[in-house]
Amino acid sequence: MSLPPGFLDELRNRTSLVQVVGRKVMWDNRKSNQAKGDMWAPCPFHQEKSASFHVDDRKGFYYCFGCHAKGDAISFIRESENVEFMEAIEILAREAGMPMPARDPQAAKKADRREQLSEVMEQAVRFFRMQLRAGAASEARAYLDRRGLKEDVRDRFEIGFAPEGWQNLWDHLRGQGVAEDLILGAGLAKASDRGRAPYDVFRNRIMFPIRDARGRAIAFGGRAMDPKDNAKYLNSPETELFDKGRNLYNHAPAREAAGKGQPLIVAEGYMDVIALSEAGFGASVAPLGTAVTETQMQLLWRITDEPVVALDGDKAGLRAAYRVIDLALPLLQAGKTLRFALMPEGKDPDDLLRAEGAATVSKVLEGAIPMVQLLWRREIEGKVFDSPERKAALDARLRDVLRQIQDPGLRRHYGDEIKELRFQLFRPQRPKRAPGGGGYTRRAWNAPAPPSASVKSSLLVAAGDTAENELREAVILAVLLSTPELIAEFEQGLEMLNCTDPVRASLRDVLLRHDADSAAALREEAEVRIGPEPLENLLAARHVAVVPCLRRPGDIELARMTVAEELSKITARSGAAAEIAEAEEDLEHLADEALTWRLAQAAKARNEAVLRKDDGEMDYDFGPNGARLDKDERDAFKALTEQIRFSKHGN
Repeated sequence: MSLPPGFLDELRNRTSLVQVVGRKVMWDNRKSNQAKGDMWAPCPFHQEKSASFHVDDRKGFYYCFGCHAKGDAISFIRESENVEFMEAIEILAREAGMPMPARDPQAAKKADRREQLSEVMEQAVRFFRMQLRAGAASEARAYLDRRGLKEDVRDRFEIGFAPEGWQNLWDHLRGQGVAEDLILGAGLAKASDRGRAPYDVFRNRIMFPIRDARGRAIAFGGRAMDPKDNAKYLNSPETELFDKGRNLYNHAPAREAAGKGQPLIVAEGYMDVIALSEAGFGASVAPLGTAVTETQMQLLWRITDEPVVALDGDKAGLRAAYRVIDLALPLLQAGKTLRFALMPEGKDPDDLLRAEGAATVSKVLEGAIPMVQLLWRREIEGKVFDSPERKAALDARLRDVLRQIQDPGLRRHYGDEIKELRFQLFRPQRPKRAPGGGGYTRRAWNAPAPPSASVKSSLLVAAGDTAENELREAVILAVLLSTPELIAEFEQGLEMLNCTDPVRASLRDVLLRHDADSAAALREEAEVRIGPEPLENLLAARHVAVVPCLRRPGDIELARMTVAEELSKITARSGAAAEIAEAEEDLEHLADEALTWRLAQAAKARNEAVLRKDDGEMDYDFGPNGARLDKDERDAFKALTEQIRFSKHGN
């Protein structure tokens, strides 16, 4: 309905904002100056003790210095009463003694019919409530008693009963003088296709009235008493009053409770909503026989920014949650989202309340998870990611999902969260000897494993392999920091870096999880995570600063060759060290002075061979553990293993 020019200005002029707000707050008389219309109070929109909510009655505006809520009398009524714009206008107009503008004849005629249909629905509510007290409803009353819905609860939610028979309600309403077209138009009866009189839609069912946001009866939901009935729950057909995708069960009471600070809970059905409301969770609603629709989602977000979807703890409940996610993704906005509370396996909220009480349900609701976590669970549940192809398939699915989010900023934050969850799933691994000495297993990277006694005593370790690897790690990290476009190419090698130093480990993690689009942005991200000084110390180290591709930034091919070469050398030394450690474990009980001398000589030969290498092209080959070795390292390694074999077997 449109308002004539000047109507809102006149309404604001006649309305005292101090009087409107004063019904909801206690003014702080020490800070307020009533003569000037300058009033202060604790904010009615968030919990606080200080008077940070300011009303300027002369200008007609309010502002909270705590939560930053602001507006005029109309917006205050909308927020505090949880009503729509026109409803707020009507409330203020009544208080100001202003008649609402006249409607056009067609609109008035349509509104009059809706009022008539609504009155017919109220008559039906009274009829069904009366029938629940009759003798024919004894089984229905017993069922409600077993479900914990005593008489006071039944009265509060206006629960009724539709008796068996084809025309009980029809005959009652016709006897009250209700026109046939109104009974049919309200969806209470259907015309017969056999030329007979119309018949009742609801028969032998427990009846739950459905009211709109303004509290008007618009439809019914009926629960069948006959277990053989094809439809356990049946809703009214869609009518001029009722669109099941545009309404919520218990909408008005839930909106009022949410306005007082209660969390908005989205349950699956009538019984769940009633049970939750009676247990103290008054801001509970349910969709009407269908999955949540886009319009219902917008209704929920008008009530609160983060509704909690409470679903049954079974596969069907999870499927319903996943459908809600698919619906919500394109609609998400900054500050508007969903959280999900999954009940224990095999229980709905009503079951859990009756079995364990409100405290347990409250804990489940408080533990509701953000939508992004349930989205991640859906994508990885029951799947194994033991190959690059499967990991790539997961990445492709996640990219498709995130594209559905329309808000660019929100999409970026979802991407950051998904990247963090992905990193935790595929976090860096390191080799670990399997029990019994057979082969190697994989261990999730948490902290460097303490070296074994044999590794500590290894002459190769004493020769400085660890220190050399650390230098190479620093070069790799510095080069990739300056050329982020290469990170994806070397991601697998980057994940395998041990990085025992906390600064290098943190920089490795930043590179693996980065979302920067330039080297400058990536460095800024690294500085935030590591700190400017530790990062600068790493990059300014002599062995890093002299790297050609860092001295000549922008040469991508040179940077690529540098990273590839350094990773190859680390891999070669790691493979050789693993083989030596395994051989030493085999000789644990055979060591003598002669063997120790031979090991020392072999290690010395290997180290000298490494030191003799010039800067020319390396002759790489593969060692026993599949690691790439240069020729001198391979010869030294062979000499050592031959001596070990001779000492162990005597030939």
